[in-house]
Amino acid sequence: MRRLAARVLAAVLEQGHGLDRALAQQPLVGRTRAAVMDLSYGALRRLGLIDFLLDRLLTHPLRDAELRHLLRVGLGELLAGQSPAYAVVDQTVTAAPARARGLVNAVLRNFLRRREALLVAAQDDAVARWNHPRWWIERLQIEYPQDWQAILAADQAHPPMTLRVNRRRIDPQAYLRHLNAAGLQAEQIGECALRLEKPVPVSRLPGFAAGWVSVQDLGAQYAAPLLDCRDGMRVLDACAAPGGKAAHLLERHDLDLTAVDADARRLVRVRDNLDRLGLVARLVAGDAGRPQTWWDARPYDRILLDAPCTASGVVRRHPDGLWLKRAEDATGLARRQGELLDALWPLLAPGGKLLYATCSLFAQENRAVVAAFLERHPQAMEEPLVIPGARHGQLLPDAHHDGFFYARLVKT
Repeated sequence: MRRLAARVLAAVLEQGHGLDRALAQQPLVGRTRAAVMDLSYGALRRLGLIDFLLDRLLTHPLRDAELRHLLRVGLGELLAGQSPAYAVVDQTVTAAPARARGLVNAVLRNFLRRREALLVAAQDDAVARWNHPRWWIERLQIEYPQDWQAILAADQAHPPMTLRVNRRRIDPQAYLRHLNAAGLQAEQIGECALRLEKPVPVSRLPGFAAGWVSVQDLGAQYAAPLLDCRDGMRVLDACAAPGGKAAHLLERHDLDLTAVDADARRLVRVRDNLDRLGLVARLVAGDAGRPQTWWDARPYDRILLDAPCTASGVVRRHPDGLWLKRAEDATGLARRQGELLDALWPLLAPGGKLLYATCSLFAQENRAVVAAFLERHPQAMEEPLVIPGARHGQLLPDAHHDGFFYARLVKT
């Protein structure tokens, strides 16, 4: 398991693969898959601290990348403290090549001896303390001078598991009783949102296969009510995969909904989700930025644009994003976001509304994109939004939800 986790880290940190893709490349099933996921996620969540420790535990630079990844896995497991330290050291040494077992043993045991002093020293290094790239920390300090520490702390916490109850099938309070009967504790935190006390596999959720409930963060659940739909409307969900927001819209209203995504393979997941929930939509494989290739020239009453972004608001769910993203990535993404808005705006009927959404915290992708769009389109007006806990449409990650941004634009 530790060797496999080291290979996953190599695929992410050397080859630039996303964590999901890196895990899919390994022969993982059942408990082995769960264990390798835990080891990989743990190492990536603590990577800043782990590399700080390695730099002080190694007497010479380590040229063997495979060995460095294995040491990252071992140190991540020791820092997590979920297994006895002697077992972690012994099994990590066993996983190492014979020629390097002495080194692995020495490094890990040296950490255990010097643990307290090293962890104190790490508090003076921003990357080690917060487990974020330095540029990321500095950007948050500038944009959120009062909140940057809370954001960084939230990013290192385990994310909540939140459910969205399908009100076409069951009432939230009734579903809460089913959860309690199954020995699962939860609380209602939104209109149809229930937050579980502890995450569980979806197979343990009552009625999941029957479409009673879906897994969706509370922040993402705000999209459907913010789009302000009514029964009978013609609605476009651009960049729709994996389909959670489209499904929520259809659970709330009877709509003529088209879901577009550039990746036909991801649309399969949208179809699977809709089928499980008993919902119907028109699925189109196409580029939202080139609607002339798929649009039927009939205007939409509502458009949801969940735009591609740095995903800086959801890194506690996707810690690989911290180490794969670069400071300059937001610039290219902001350009693409503006292009998508410009391309989709002509598809909106007069008086219609477009909801712009990202799971980013960076103003360059959010408020700045909306401001530039309003300058280019005098007939567009931004409507004020009421979102619990949000500031000017921006939600910050906390114990209840991830980080999201929303802006609603009206064609006057």
